Amino acid sequence: MDIKTASALHRLRLISAPEGASFVLLIIASVLKRTTDFNAVPALGMIHGILFIIYVLFWADAWNRTRWEFKTAALYFVLAVVPLGGFVAERKLKRSAEDAVIASRARREGVVDTV
Repeated sequence: MDIKTASALHRLRLISAPEGASFVLLIIASVLKRTTDFNAVPALGMIHGILFIIYVLFWADAWNRTRWEFKTAALYFVLAVVPLGGFVAERKLKRSAEDAVIASRARREGVVDTV
């Protein structure tokens, strides 16, 4: 994996959790708006919207650089629109990054044949 691909995946991973958290906070704010006089929806909506747009841009860059199958790319996109999905995306990206590091070290040490 080259450095630009690794950077794209790292950026997507970094934005996943904040985007997921902003979505959850927006849902909570929506419930509070309808049940109380508290209305933080406009502010949280804007924050979530900006984070979502950044997520989509980073997702598109990662898809372009990694050449994911359509199924994988669609999964990461769907995780952005599902409550708590951003946290799942972050975990999956972290695991795949760790697996890539392990595979790279194994190839470098000659434990695994390169194809």
